[in-house]
Amino acid sequence: MPDITNQIILVTGANRGQGKAMAEHLAELGSRVVVAARDYSQAMETAEEIGNEKAFPVKLDVTNEEEWKEAVSLVIKKFGRIDTLINNAGILIRKPFSQLTIEEYQQLIHVNQLGVFIGMQTVTPYMEKQKKGSIINNLSISSFAPISRSSAYAATKAAVVAMSKSAAIELGPKGIRVNMIHPGGIETEMATQGKGVPESYQNIPLGRIGQPIEIARVAAFLASDESSYCTGTEIVVDGGMTLGTS
Repeated sequence: MPDITNQIILVTGANRGQGKAMAEHLAELGSRVVVAARDYSQAMETAEEIGNEKAFPVKLDVTNEEEWKEAVSLVIKKFGRIDTLINNAGILIRKPFSQLTIEEYQQLIHVNQLGVFIGMQTVTPYMEKQKKGSIINNLSISSFAPISRSSAYAATKAAVVAMSKSAAIELGPKGIRVNMIHPGGIETEMATQGKGVPESYQNIPLGRIGQPIEIARVAAFLASDESSYCTGTEIVVDGGMTLGTS
């Protein structure tokens, strides 16, 4: 089991879905988790569920540079450092290509792409001083295997892959690792949209949809020194979906 005892880990979008599962799992493994969410009341609620001795809530709209600066400043003031940043917050708009509006595309860019960039840029100076840090960008198999009605979503995820790899090259000499997780279908409200799990998941190699905890376990690995020689790495967690059907 990865050793992340006493690590200070900031997770964006930690109030629900994969982000909440990450926050809970990382806290169980002994880290101090910063629960970041656009809705501060939800961040506080999640932190209370985890335990206030293990979790610290902050308000963070990932598209807002000032909120990023304030959130990270609060973390540094409270803990003195930040060991890992997990860029998890994201949105999905599924719509036919011909019907997608410019405003919707821009919204996806702001949250899924620009939000990750601002976060990475905000924590980097602190990690440089520590001469160590881990940045984990939680993306999607859509970045390399997009599905229908998700062209803009896939484009934003693919853009972050390129940015992550380039950043890994630049930041590696400074002791900062940048890695990526590519979830396939994970049973969250965003993925199922309240319609239940599609029967098609029975046809992928592992025969089921994934669970948020399975993404959290990979995040713990990438946060820990067990992945100390990994940077620019992409870990696919999709039950074999992108291999083809069984």
